[in-house]
Amino acid sequence: MNADHADPSAILDLASRHGLHLRPDSLRVNEMGLDFRVVLARTTDGEDWVLRLPRRREVMGRAAVEDRVLSLIAPYLSVAVPDWQVHSRHLIAYPLLPGQPGLEIDERGEVLWRVDPSSDNYARALGELIADLHAIDRKLALATGVTVRTPEQNRRAWRADIARVSESFTVAPHLLARWKAWLDEDSYWPEHSVLTHGELYPGHTMIEDERITGVLDWTTALIGDPARDFAVHRTLATREAFDLTVDRYRRRGGRVWPRLADHAAELAAAGPVSYGLYVLDTGDESQRAAAQAQLDPAREP
Repeated sequence: MNADHADPSAILDLASRHGLHLRPDSLRVNEMGLDFRVVLARTTDGEDWVLRLPRRREVMGRAAVEDRVLSLIAPYLSVAVPDWQVHSRHLIAYPLLPGQPGLEIDERGEVLWRVDPSSDNYARALGELIADLHAIDRKLALATGVTVRTPEQNRRAWRADIARVSESFTVAPHLLARWKAWLDEDSYWPEHSVLTHGELYPGHTMIEDERITGVLDWTTALIGDPARDFAVHRTLATREAFDLTVDRYRRRGGRVWPRLADHAAELAAAGPVSYGLYVLDTGDESQRAAAQAQLDPAREP
């Protein structure tokens, strides 16, 4: 089933064929993900489940690695992660994690915030979560088949990605200059790689009383730059809250370097490159205009 043309009856039928009998009036659709449409639903016996429906066939090819990552990290984290009890070419499904997503877009397209990223409780919890994740043994992580990038490879990859996107999109000169300065300056960059989530932000964290109870969507996990897991927080939280997260991370054993905060800010500023790559890699032309707007924000549409 093509998830972009899914309707409630098709979702109910798909779930039923995988042994999940859902209440039709319980379906709630979350459209935030570019790779998966997410449906929250309740079974006829009262259990709450999450269904991930692929928007494109190729995203399921990466799912096997994500499944192995989830099996690895679950015992090491103090928060819940998805337990994929259904995993086929057409559907991934697991029992709903405790709490509520810290950020959602509802059926009307309205943004729902359930946590303040600058709250002390959230900032501390995020630092502890990242520290626990980054402490997982690299050798164990390697066995999952995740992508691995050394610090040198990571920097080269960014150069190559920027060059590739620049060939297909108009990129603002000030952004190109900023990214070149960032790539050329050694002091920004860490000298180690760790297992990372890659998109830690309120939309991927389950929240209860400003504390993180679970983490969703490990599709972007890889062994690479530790600042990947700080980048979005650097843009959403106050500097005081960000520093609190880093302090809790350090106290829990996380390895920091002097320009972690600056590097995280530059990673976030390079986000439009990733959006451009998404369009090029997937061929999803419906996203091209939005990606172009981020790559050249002063350009008239």
